[in-house]
Amino acid sequence: MKTFLEKFSEADAIVIGAGAGLSTVAGFTYAKERFARYFSDFEHKYGFHDMYSGGFYPYRSPEEHWAYWSRYIYINRYMDAPNPTYRILFDLVKDKNYFVITTNVDHQFQKAGFDKNRLFYTQGDYGLFQCSTPCHEQTYDNEMIIQKMVEAQGYTITEDKELVLPEGTMPKMSVPSSLVPHCPRCGEWMSMNLRADRTFVEDEGWNEVAQRYDAFLKQHRNSRIVFIELGVGMNTPGIIKYPFWRMTAQNPGSFYACVNAGEAFCPEEIADRSLCLNKDINEVLR
Repeated sequence: MKTFLEKFSEADAIVIGAGAGLSTVAGFTYAKERFARYFSDFEHKYGFHDMYSGGFYPYRSPEEHWAYWSRYIYINRYMDAPNPTYRILFDLVKDKNYFVITTNVDHQFQKAGFDKNRLFYTQGDYGLFQCSTPCHEQTYDNEMIIQKMVEAQGYTITEDKELVLPEGTMPKMSVPSSLVPHCPRCGEWMSMNLRADRTFVEDEGWNEVAQRYDAFLKQHRNSRIVFIELGVGMNTPGIIKYPFWRMTAQNPGSFYACVNAGEAFCPEEIADRSLCLNKDINEVLR
């Protein structure tokens, strides 16, 4: 740990790679109590037991589909994370020359204060719609319509952006047909801007930040650069984990750190310039 802190202090650049594990420790859990709080009606009706499974369920109508997804989007994108994990991380790097690449789509880096020009959301954003076809490569902010959808189900949005129901009531499990989003060009249904299949739209903003990230890496490829990987598993290792390993191996002045309870490891080729901690991310950041 001492070696890592020295490398961190002396670094010319910091690259943070974040996966789902980071948002999980921040409190964005997709099952158990948090799932039951917002989706017990869907669980009772359809029998799934976590948000992720519910996201793939073939609902009977678009009105019901968007009732589920509007709640899902609101609590995982527009509400604040229960734990201050992202803010603690920002305080550690805010005065550093940093860049972030993440597969998370919940916008928590930017909400914590990270510079949006130094954030590469590779897999999309819960806060964006796109044409489901897609007939064009453009995305659309969805905050206002998502708020209307959850309110149409009976929820009230508090000043703290929490969702609450009047006492003794249950939410509706559909939204008005007038709120079902349609593409403004071709009229097809809108979908989430999430990399789930080949229809994912890489819009102008996505491509601009991809270029900035690439330029940042090229600028510092022979510098004292520290790669910090947080909560990255093996679902999509080609986005963060494998590139971090490769760039660490290619640059003798670099250092690699991986924090992920139960899944922290690295190749032997870079072990002498690595720190792998099988610990809780919150504990390590503090």
